[in-house]
Order: sequence, then structure tokens, then C-alpha cells
Amino acid sequence: MHNNPVLYQATFIRRYKRFFADVVNSNGELITVHCPNTGSMRNCQIENSPCWYSLSDNPKRKLVGTLEIVTTSHGRLAGINTLRANRITADALRCKKIDRFAPYDEVFSEVAYGKEKSRIDFLLKDSAKSLPDCYIEVKNVTLDVGDGIAEFPDSPTSRGVKHLRELITMSKAGYRAVLLFCVQLNDINCVKVAGYIDPEYQKMITLATQNGVEIIAWQAQFDGQGIYLNRAIEFSH
Repeated sequence: MHNNPVLYQATFIRRYKRFFADVVNSNGELITVHCPNTGSMRNCQIENSPCWYSLSDNPKRKLVGTLEIVTTSHGRLAGINTLRANRITADALRCKKIDRFAPYDEVFSEVAYGKEKSRIDFLLKDSAKSLPDCYIEVKNVTLDVGDGIAEFPDSPTSRGVKHLRELITMSKAGYRAVLLFCVQLNDINCVKVAGYIDPEYQKMITLATQNGVEIIAWQAQFDGQGIYLNRAIEFSH
């Protein structure tokens, strides 16, 4: 596994200007760290709650810290780094953690595809060419609504709708098309579509399932061994 950043505990104060977050570190100092999440972070901005951040040794960065994990309004831990979702999914694919993708022996990332100038998160190929190419789009899920349920999206997402259109096109062309919800929340048993937040996304999810797009959800685990995909959970739309 390659997702073991050293995490430093702090206290979350606020997020602002989209990419900035103020936290109080273990020395009681107020510091500003990068917030790597473009969504609303609904239910994930709880003042004075525990959070964790990582540090970078890149001298070109203005903010050396990156916010990684926060506490939700329901008391769960949420991994809000959207880049981390792709990294742990890449690990799972290369380690053949997800059974349905295990027969594929080639994994490519950020491959241009589709009719709308998109890039797929992962393209799986079978070198023996006995399987159709498999296109996988990953979405990071952090919206904790309680009772072991997570929802996506946490804000309207025209980009997410576009990705579903592209997946439908690939499925119709005879390829495997997959939407994988990476749920960076602990103690979650089910993922649902937040149609009350984005009705158009819910319509496209229904259309995607009707056109052969596979939709799956996996929960991420946070522990001393790092951050990694742990188990499949239910998806319901």
C-alpha cells in the first residue's frame, strides 16, 4: 500500500475561500492548511472538532499542510482529500483487492476518452484481449447523513452528470463502464444518491443503470496501516 501519509492531529476551526482551512495544531498554534476538496463539504465543517493533516516536503508549496480527515456532524471520520480517493483505488486495483476487476492485468490512469473531452480515472485492459476494456470513474463520498448512510453528491455537480453521460456512451459501445463510489467515512453501510441536492444527477444515475453502467461502492478504512479500500457496501438509488 502507498497511502500512508504521516497524519498530525489538530482541531478544525473553519474552511474558507474553498481551498483554505484553519486548524489549531498540537502546540496550540493556529495554522492554515490546504483544503483539497472542491465540494460543499456538507456536514464536514464542525468547528472545534478533531481533524488530521499531512505535511509536504515540496519547497514550492505555499501551504505545507494538507487537510486529510475531519469529523462529521454525526461523529464519524471523513477523508476529504479527493486525490486520496483515486490513490487508494489505484492501490486496490493493482493489488486486485476488488474481485470483479481481478482478471484485468493492466491499469492505466487519466486516459482521454469519450465525446466530451473527458479523462477516465482508470482504464483496465486484459493483455490477452479476452475481456472488454473497463472504464472506471471514481467519486469521493463524504456526506454523512446518519444511521450508517452516506450520500452523493454533496452539491450540484454538472461534471458528475457529464461523467455519467460518458460512461453510458462507453457501455453502449460494448465496453465495461463503472462508477465507483469511494466512501471515505467510517461505520457506513449504504450509499444513496442525494436527489434532493441534485435531481439531474439522480436522473442520470437511473439512466446509467438502465444502460449497463455498473455502480458499486467501497468503504475506505483509516488505521495505523494507512488509508485503503476495505470492503464493498450497498449502493441504493
